[in-house]
Amino acid sequence: MPDVRIRPMTDADVSTAEEISDDAFFALDTAHRLPSAPAPRRRSPEHRAAWCARTRGFLASDPDGCWVAEKGDEVVGFATSFRRERVWCLATFAVRPGLQGAGIGAQVLDPARAYGADLPRGMLAASVDPRALRRYHRAGFRLHPQLTLHGAVERSTLPRVGDVREGGADDLAWMDDLDRARRGGPHGPDHERLLAAGRLVVTTDRSGYAYTNGATLALLAAEDDDAARRLLWECLAGAGERYEIPHVTSENYWAVEVALAARMDLRAQGYLGLRGMTPPTPYVHHGALL
Repeated sequence: MPDVRIRPMTDADVSTAEEISDDAFFALDTAHRLPSAPAPRRRSPEHRAAWCARTRGFLASDPDGCWVAEKGDEVVGFATSFRRERVWCLATFAVRPGLQGAGIGAQVLDPARAYGADLPRGMLAASVDPRALRRYHRAGFRLHPQLTLHGAVERSTLPRVGDVREGGADDLAWMDDLDRARRGGPHGPDHERLLAAGRLVVTTDRSGYAYTNGATLALLAAEDDDAARRLLWECLAGAGERYEIPHVTSENYWAVEVALAARMDLRAQGYLGLRGMTPPTPYVHHGALL
């Protein structure tokens, strides 16, 4: 597509990128919605603000990983990515609905991929969009199907959980070491965004941590399945009317066992794309911060 120009993303592009992302994923979720899945929803104003703040964080820490595609004077696609020591992560990638399938996505994704080409590992969270899946496969990513565990938590099933406590800034150093062991790089500056969005729960022996906001598990990493189960049960104990555990690969079946014991439902949803690594475990990744 010769009239498309690829250039670095700027702060002025962030709100447009958020709009494109919301439109693209709402359309995709609507088209591929399963009968058992909840109706797709647009982002709330709070979610939109958090998305923009997170993207501006990527611009500050990894400007060379963030790109937009312009057609005329209009931004029509974008890709944001970041590096964390030995791992490159694709945070978000979208093309405006109606312009997909014309090669714009491949063009804007290429410089973001090049930003992490020298790193041995790569991670991305993929939707069910078949065009994007083919693109990731061609780029060398192995696609691992994911489950989303969801529903009301049966309170009578909750066990008494010990050896967990509220976490804080003093825990971030050992948490980053755990991330290095699980995925090849720390979350570093991303912890600030995760702390602002929810509650941090850690094990007293520093064997694992989880971020939760009472409605969704945002991220969980542990040294072993026992620590991971304790953390997930603690998150379920603090759940509201309904709870969701997204991004669960088959290698993390401990999470499926906990969810089924709590009388929750499960559905297949999306893929974890990996290059140079196997699915981390025990580990439930964040959709954008991986």
